[in-house]
Amino acid sequence: MKKQVLYGTSNYEEIVRKNGYFVDKTNYIEKLEQTSNPVFLRPRRFGKSLLCRMLECYYDINQQADFERLFGHTYIGQNPTPSRNAFWVLLLNFSTVKPTGTLIDIEKRFDLICNLRMKTVVDRNASWLNDQVNIIMNGEASANLQTLLNAIEGHDELPRLYVIIDEYDNFVNQLITAHKDRLYRELTADDSFLKTFFKTLKEGRETGAIANVFVTGVLPITIDDMASGYNIANFITLQPEFESMLGFTQTEVDHLLDQVYHDYEIEPSTRREVQAVIKNHYDGYHFVTSEGEPLYNSTLVMYFLNRFTKEKTIPKQLTDLNLKTELSWVRRLTAANPQQTAEFVDQLTLSNQIEYDDRLLVDKFNMFQFFDKRFFPVSFFYLGMLTRQDDFYLKLPNLNMQQIFVEYFNEIHRIDVSTHYTAFMQRFVNEPNLEELFAGYWEQYVSQLPEAIFQQVNENFYRTTFFELCSRYLSRWFVWHVERSYPQGKSDLEFVGKYNEKFAGLRWVIEFKYYSNTEFRKKFKTSIEQFKLQDEDTAQIAGYVEGLTEEYPEAHISQFVIYCFGNQGFRVFAVK
Repeated sequence: MKKQVLYGTSNYEEIVRKNGYFVDKTNYIEKLEQTSNPVFLRPRRFGKSLLCRMLECYYDINQQADFERLFGHTYIGQNPTPSRNAFWVLLLNFSTVKPTGTLIDIEKRFDLICNLRMKTVVDRNASWLNDQVNIIMNGEASANLQTLLNAIEGHDELPRLYVIIDEYDNFVNQLITAHKDRLYRELTADDSFLKTFFKTLKEGRETGAIANVFVTGVLPITIDDMASGYNIANFITLQPEFESMLGFTQTEVDHLLDQVYHDYEIEPSTRREVQAVIKNHYDGYHFVTSEGEPLYNSTLVMYFLNRFTKEKTIPKQLTDLNLKTELSWVRRLTAANPQQTAEFVDQLTLSNQIEYDDRLLVDKFNMFQFFDKRFFPVSFFYLGMLTRQDDFYLKLPNLNMQQIFVEYFNEIHRIDVSTHYTAFMQRFVNEPNLEELFAGYWEQYVSQLPEAIFQQVNENFYRTTFFELCSRYLSRWFVWHVERSYPQGKSDLEFVGKYNEKFAGLRWVIEFKYYSNTEFRKKFKTSIEQFKLQDEDTAQIAGYVEGLTEEYPEAHISQFVIYCFGNQGFRVFAVK
């Protein structure tokens, strides 16, 4: 039976029931059992909720009869631990707590959500409890939790409680980024409902009524500010053995594509091109060390495959619109100082790297650090917008994020990318000419740039903004590679004709060179019109093309060098 690509589905049981594709991460259940009270943070849309639902199915005593159906095809199903289906499971998702109104309003919503989940646990296990536990729906969540834990603690024959908290920081983060400092301080005060709830969890672990507490989230702020109430947390976010617990490795993506190509009978000759697109747009995350294997954003891979299996071609839109909402974090964090916003976005757009202090990339930090300009790189690392380049710099992980930041750069500097581009883009589709295409970009896009930007521009800036603009208008026919690796180095930019469109087999390799106005005058002492193609640049791009020819001997390869001279002009040379 053909499997389904269930994009956006975080219900593990539903994935099994509907025969959905599933990358088996169940071997991490063994590792998690060796850690008390683990806290694991990852960016949004990295599969945290699916992991939580999987743990719920594995540990819930009420799903014991379904164990083979749910896990028989997995590693843990063939190597179960003694704790399988051994507990009552309380799964809480704090993202459903709406942080509006007064602290009392927030508390009421928190209590209601927690109480509903606890009532479900009690109702499911009514035969064990003999009506000894009554969840008071309008009561405090911590008091109801204490009642349940007291019942468990007093009866050795009862299963213990396994607590899973998904998105523990969601509603609190919204208070922080909305600069509702007073509400946040009240929420994390010693006598607050949230701190009391975590104190109750801690007490339950100490008495043994709670078997373990697994917590996920995005940012490590709240746990730090509640440390006195929940100082038993073990942060595993930056531990090497858990780096690949969420996100896909290259091997996992390869296996997934093997299945998809087989099940949907997709032409095998398209495989390399499709795999390159996925890697360029969704790979590149290094959470623990820059030397390790990068990870793919798993949800975005499934987004691509969902559309790919339906359309049988590379989708025109490669960026999930839900991902663009992450820019709201940039706005929120930097709202107090627009100049800081511009500096942060400009630096990443211009150079795709930003300095960071590795000592600040820690498991937890407080609210005041979060808004410190020096801490922005670390904040955006946790938000999934930046990743490790090395021990000194963070960078944007992939083309998806590069495109999103260029869009924001355009918004900040009020650069129009919607009008006056259609004519020359359409001419290019009718008759491809790179010099005319770049001339249109220069005349319509570069001409809008603020003068101050030209003091900072470089090869990366021209390459990235040119690529982003082309992707807006030409993505029906092309995909692009940025810094593709070859034995003799990395190419700057490549146009690749989609295999099912009119430019199939076309591959243009483009090398960008930049000289400031001063550098150009000093080094060449000539005009832009009389400037000649440089021999060393010809040799450099020839090395890339040699590697590309070996890899794609059937491709129609052209090579170009584009020289940009400050804000004065450009030259495009076709290399013979």
